[in-house]
Amino acid sequence: MRRRKTRQISIGSVKVGGNALISVQSMTKTDTRDIQKTVQQIQRLEAAGCEIIRVAVLDGEAARAIAEIKKKITIPLIADIHFHPHLALMAMESGADGLRINPGNIGKRNRLMPIVREAKNRSVPIRIGVNSGSIDKELLKRYGGATPEAMVSSALRTIEWMEDLDFHSIKVSLKASDVTRTVEAYRLFSKRSDIPLHLGVTEAGRGSSAIVKSALGIGLLLSEGIGDTLRVSLTGDPVEEVEVGYEILRALNIRQRGVEIISCPTCGRCEVDLTRLVHQVEKGVKGISTPLTVALMGCVVNGPGEAKEADIGIAGGKGMGVLFKKGKVVRKLMESEFVFALLKEIYEMANE
Repeated sequence: MRRRKTRQISIGSVKVGGNALISVQSMTKTDTRDIQKTVQQIQRLEAAGCEIIRVAVLDGEAARAIAEIKKKITIPLIADIHFHPHLALMAMESGADGLRINPGNIGKRNRLMPIVREAKNRSVPIRIGVNSGSIDKELLKRYGGATPEAMVSSALRTIEWMEDLDFHSIKVSLKASDVTRTVEAYRLFSKRSDIPLHLGVTEAGRGSSAIVKSALGIGLLLSEGIGDTLRVSLTGDPVEEVEVGYEILRALNIRQRGVEIISCPTCGRCEVDLTRLVHQVEKGVKGISTPLTVALMGCVVNGPGEAKEADIGIAGGKGMGVLFKKGKVVRKLMESEFVFALLKEIYEMANE
């Protein structure tokens, strides 16, 4: 896959664009004014591998809370701003590493100008976050709705206003709640600019349908070399957003993090409780960040053969099974020994 060439910006210590790694982001679901809960959630996200966090700035109290939150976290923090330019100024004063503004509700050039000037003075990057649900009415009328063309036009117009002020530390997102419109907007923009892109499908929902939508939209674009950072938007625990983000990158062989479990779908030959085994191993490896592949197979017929490239695994039989590494059988185990023996080996490999 050939990655689109983009300019590079810095969000705190994290590089975005150019040849930098594609980073995984999330957004807190807490009230930013509740500093303790917000910090606790960010620390959980950091442990899951989140590299950039965004918080909602609803009012002045939320903007001021950023200063205290930043003292207790290690990843860069982006302030999410809607409607009120003065909140962006307050967030930067509190130490925000980046801003996200919505061109559909932040207002025209004159309202954007003080934000851009202060961001330039402080070397704070800005994401122009275009959402299909909040495009300027003028553009909706011109393009006949929230089309990909309207979304791209919104971004390009805002970029022009910023660059007129000699501000270039910009990234862009063009999100809709449906995959086809999202993908087409990013494709159109990629043909017209080298600004780094933040990928995502907005308001995707929850559960398997939301994960499928996000994986398709983000995955299609990444497979075409489009995208420099991403956020999987899911209703629920934000830790899942980070986990799914890494799974998308792993599936495309872009980045590897944590344990990948390869398990067979089971069939009539399966004589072990594979579902229970998979759940127990998943739970046991949750905190491991070392890239490893673990194969869990329901029978000894094809198990080792189907998982030759796995680092380690179990191929089960009736009441027993074999432990194998790199496709080679190491020893036989009773079914009651599977989880303990496998987790012991996995932790030893991770520590190596």
